[in-house]
Parts: sequence; C-alpha cells; structure tokens
Amino acid sequence: MSGPRAVRREGDTPVKRESAPPCADPRAAVEAEKISLPRTIHMVPLDYIDGFAVRPGFYEINGATAIPGGVNFTVYSHGASSIELLLFHREEQEPFAVLPFPRHYRIGNVYSMIVFKLNIEEFEYAYRVSGPYEPDKGLIFDRSKYLLDPYARAVTGQSRWGDTTPRGQHYKARVVKDDFDWGDPRQPLIPMEDLVIYELHVRGFTRDPSSGVEYPGTFAGLMEKMPYLESLGVNAIELMPIFEFDEMQDYREVDGEKLCNYWGYNTVSFFAPNTSYAASTEYNREGNELKNLIRDCHRRGIEVYLDVVFNHTAEGNEKGPFFSFKGFDNNIYYLLTPDGKYYNFSGCGNTLNCNHPMVHQMIMDCLRYWVTAYRVDGFRFDLASILGRNEDGSPMNKPPLLQAMAFDPILGDVKLIAEAWDAGGLYQVGSFPAWNRWAEWNGRYRDDIRRYLKGDEGCAQAAAERMVGSRDIYGPAGRKNASVNFITCHDGFTLWDLFSYNEKHNLKNGWDNTDGANDNNSWNCGAEGPTADPAVNALRRRMVRSAFALLMCSRGIPMFLAGDEFGNTQFGNNNAYCQDNITSWLDWTLLEKNGEQLRFFRHMIAFRRAHKLLRTKLGEGACGFPDVSFHGVEPWRERFEDFDHYVGVMFAGYERSEGPQVIYVASNAYWEELTVRLPELPASMWWELAADTYEEVQPPRRGVGGSITVRPRSVMVLVGR
Repeated sequence: MSGPRAVRREGDTPVKRESAPPCADPRAAVEAEKISLPRTIHMVPLDYIDGFAVRPGFYEINGATAIPGGVNFTVYSHGASSIELLLFHREEQEPFAVLPFPRHYRIGNVYSMIVFKLNIEEFEYAYRVSGPYEPDKGLIFDRSKYLLDPYARAVTGQSRWGDTTPRGQHYKARVVKDDFDWGDPRQPLIPMEDLVIYELHVRGFTRDPSSGVEYPGTFAGLMEKMPYLESLGVNAIELMPIFEFDEMQDYREVDGEKLCNYWGYNTVSFFAPNTSYAASTEYNREGNELKNLIRDCHRRGIEVYLDVVFNHTAEGNEKGPFFSFKGFDNNIYYLLTPDGKYYNFSGCGNTLNCNHPMVHQMIMDCLRYWVTAYRVDGFRFDLASILGRNEDGSPMNKPPLLQAMAFDPILGDVKLIAEAWDAGGLYQVGSFPAWNRWAEWNGRYRDDIRRYLKGDEGCAQAAAERMVGSRDIYGPAGRKNASVNFITCHDGFTLWDLFSYNEKHNLKNGWDNTDGANDNNSWNCGAEGPTADPAVNALRRRMVRSAFALLMCSRGIPMFLAGDEFGNTQFGNNNAYCQDNITSWLDWTLLEKNGEQLRFFRHMIAFRRAHKLLRTKLGEGACGFPDVSFHGVEPWRERFEDFDHYVGVMFAGYERSEGPQVIYVASNAYWEELTVRLPELPASMWWELAADTYEEVQPPRRGVGGSITVRPRSVMVLVGR
C-alpha cells in the first residue's frame, strides 16, 4: 500500500496530510484492518481530512453504510457546487469533524467517500451543501443548514414522542447495522382475493391504558396484541405511516388540549422507521422492533402493509422547515410553479416531483429497501394520483414511476394499493394506471353502500354493483382484484359513529368545525351522539352488523378500521388527525361491553374465509344459475327502479371438492319488514340461514322455506345446501 497522496489536484478541496490524527495513526489502523478489508479498499492510496483516513467510496450504494474498517457515505445533488460531511458525537448539536468531499471524490453528481476507523455507535452525521441561491428558479442552497441524508436509515432528534424541542436543524442520521436474524424468512404470500385487511395506527392501537399491554403505543405493544388479531381472523394489517415523521409539526394547544400531527402524514425520512414507536432506544439497530413485529405476523400468517406518503414531505411550502430535500435539490424534489413557488396537490404545502428521474429512483430504492430489509408485504399509497402527475402537474397517460412499480422484479409479489385521488381534484377510481397490477381504495364502494344503508333513494342498483366487485367500474373481464372495499377508514367516521352522528363534531381540532368532510352519508338513528335510548342503541348495533355483513359478502378485498369490531368511537370527530388522546386511541373497555358485536365480526370473517365463492368467481355458475345475479323481493330482477330499498345478490359456482356453491345475500334497507321470495334451488338442495343481522346473538344455522321475512334495516345471508 502506498502512502498518502503528496500532491493535491487543481480544484480539489484542500486535503490535510497528517502523520497521525488525534486518536491514532490511521495508516497503522488500516494496515491492521487489511485482513478484513476488500482489495478494492486497502489497495487504493488514502487521503486524510480533519484527522481521518479517507478514500473514494462506492458510488452506487446510497446513504451511509458500515463496511469492514469504516463507513461508506454516498450522497448526490444535481445543482450543488460542493458537499461537506459533518460528524457529531451522539446527541451533540455541533460537529466534532467536518469532512469536505474532495473534488475528485465526485463522479457526475454523486459524492462518495469512505471514512476509516469510525465506530458507528459513537457518531451521528449530517451534510452541508453549497450551491446557487436563485429562489425564482427554485434554487435555494444554503450552506448554513445541516441537512438530513435523504437515504438515512435512522433519524435522531425526535425519538421521544411529543418532545417540544425545536426540530429541523436538529435532524441527524445514524448508521444502521443490519444484523437482524429473520430465521425462516418465508412470507405468507396470500392471494389478493383472500385478504381481509385491518387498518390501524401503531400508537393509537395500544396507547390507552385499557389496552393492558406492557409497552403501550409502540411496535412492541402492537406485537402483544397479535394473538387478538389472529383470533379476530384478519390476515393483513395496514399500518398508518411508520416512516419517520414530525408529530410536532403544527403543534398547538386548543382549550388545554395538546394537538399534534398524530396521524403522521408528513414524512421526514422515507427510509427510516419512526423511532418514537420503539419501546426502547435502538442505537444503530433502529428498526429491529418493527422487524420483530413483522416476523411474528408472518409466523401467524398475517401480512404487513405500510401506508406510505410519497406525495409530499414535512418541509411544507416556502414558509415550512428546511432540513433535507430543499437543501439538496429543491427544484428537482418538488413540483414548482414557473416563479419557484410550490404546487400543492397534496393539500400539505408541497408536492413531490415523483416522475423526475432522480425522485423516481429514490422512491424505487425506498420500496425495494422496505421489501428486502423489512420483508414488507405491501404498500398503500396515500394520494396516489400525485404519483402520476408530470413535472408541470398535469396527469400522465403512462406515468413512468407507476409503471416501474408494476413491473419491478423485487416488488413482484408485493401488493400495491392506490388511494386513487389527490387534493388537487384528480379522481381516478376505476381509471388509475394499473397494468393489472394495482388495486385501489374503492371510494365509490364506501359512498354507495353508506347511502344505501341509511335509506337514500335510488341507491340499490349501485349497492348491488359494489357487492359483486364493481364490474361497472373495473369491467366484467378487466382488472382482477382491483377493488379494495371499505366503509370506514382512518379518514372519516368510525363505523359506530357512522350510525351515531348526522354531522361532524370537529371543534376540538381548533378550526371551528371547518375541517373534515361534510358529505359523510351518515345517519344518527334518531339521536345525535351518545344516548340512553335502548331502541336507538339497538338500531345502531344492527346497522353496524348489517354494514359489516355486506362488506364481508362483497367481491373484492375487504378492509375495515381498527376498533370497529367493538364499537370504538371518536365522538363524532371525522378528522382526528391531531388528536393524540382518547379521541383517537382505542378504548379496549368496549371489548367487553360490546362482546356480541365482536363475536359477529369474527363470525362474518370466518364465513367469508370459509366460502371461496364470496371472494372469487368459480366458473360460470352452478345449478343453472349465473355467476352473479340480482334479485328484488321477487327473484330475478336486474334493475331496481320500482323499489330500491331491498337488494338481493346471489353468487353461484362450482368447486370440484365441494360441488355446487350458492350464496344469497338479502339486504333490507327499508324501515319495515319485507317478505322475500327466494330463487328456487334444485330439488336436492335447500336454503340454510347462516347470518341474520337483526339478531344480537346469531342463532344456530337452520333451514328456511322458499320465502323469508327480512326484518327492518337488516341483512340475512343464506347458503344453498
């Protein structure tokens, strides 16, 4: 090995040559490490900067990566004139070392440097970036700012939830050592049509003392509840944002309540898990607790999906903080107007420029990272229509990013679910660019089923179409398993509140009740909010059961909100994004109070999983019946013009091991009971009642005749035997 370079090239960052750095002779240290260093490292001459032995790094490995003998730092910027690496002692605010990237350590727009003899447990890092300042062109480089690595695997400065210490300039990154033992790494790989998705907020799921867990509000706390979820019967959990986010963004107090960005739709770092969701500090092994959770889910046959926010970041608009992307390439990472302002298709101040090649690459790298390093099974993309916008904000016909996700080999088995709209008015339910690979949150399912259940006129036909897989939206022979059916999600009323409130009650959010949706299609069953009236409460419980029965008996992929199974309430708040309190936390005392409702949810989930016919087409039909058919109070009705408060849907198919399969769903949204004549089965078969939502406790299965009485506001499910 040759000694340090004796001559600095013209234009290079000044490079010190020292006989020994403050701690030890780096040359001797590197010589000692020779046995474990790759030839490509120890055979290249070394430079010395600020007392550290350095050399050009691995340009295709973004971020900071521990290697034998040191750490590889790679970062890129299209518009920067120079970049400095800053090293900090743990939790210190001023760097103990500043290492400018020498000019000859840059290839193209990529800066890469190996720093030897760094112990990853003893430092944190950030960057300073120099470049032009021309705001009208979107160029706002500022060397005074400490910048968080866009590829940071762990973020410091906000590990304690609710810490009011100012952030932004305090964000730094840690190097993560990936030595997690996955054991048997097999994943469930559940077919799309067999999924039952359960959406939850990691903190809110166990934060309330009633959860009874040892580590409330954390990944570990959620893991303690996995036996419960397994017994419920769901086989996929969708976690609301768990990327590192700033819950203290827009922190304020309203009437003595501390309000924060509780939901987490304001990403700080796309590659780092939220450290405040860990039960303990995981220095340099951030993410292990989340990996433990995912591994446990897989062992139980449960998949894990992440709700990801690639439409905007926590940097906001020109008045927002400046901590990462703005400082590396503001005019590339964000969609900007001609005068350098921020387009706001996200409703959150800025919009990521997703189809720019650099941002495209970062997003793909991010998804691959979560799939390979964390074994994530799927992603739900928040405001996904933004991912299909061009650099001028216009919708693209074949967005390169969405196409890349659809065909990427690493993502080949991953579920891709789009929230197929954005805050800029683009609504693509049924028309999201899909390549038969993407599923969508079916907002029309939610709206049509809600309107039908509360008794609106003219909704029966739409409800019937939603139940058979929304063929009018996705086409009878078109996209398979495209519809994610839901009636409730985090955004809006809980299922109990849907039938307890006519209006939203968001005053506690501090916006004079102007925030949140106004078109909820809800019905309070005769009293606004909590009531002691037993008739109203019985009706509400019945409406909840009926809604869930329809959800479980609809073709498509069902999803429901955590806590709906035991009547959780948000007290009429339909936009609880800022409520880190009992408004959003699950109240587990309701588990015992509403035990019969929980048992009904389990019953219907088990019924769905036991009957493949509800999940997918089994041939062209059976017993002379087509695959799906619509029925009124008299059988065989394709349209519902004359009476649209009753919908009968029949599924029929043939399975070799089971023979002919027939299921009839009788749904009465009318306020009076109805006598319904059932389709006539072959002489060798009869109708058996499997569920009746009018009953609090489900009766034993029993045969029924050719006609049934469907009582008010209820659903009956029958199986041909």
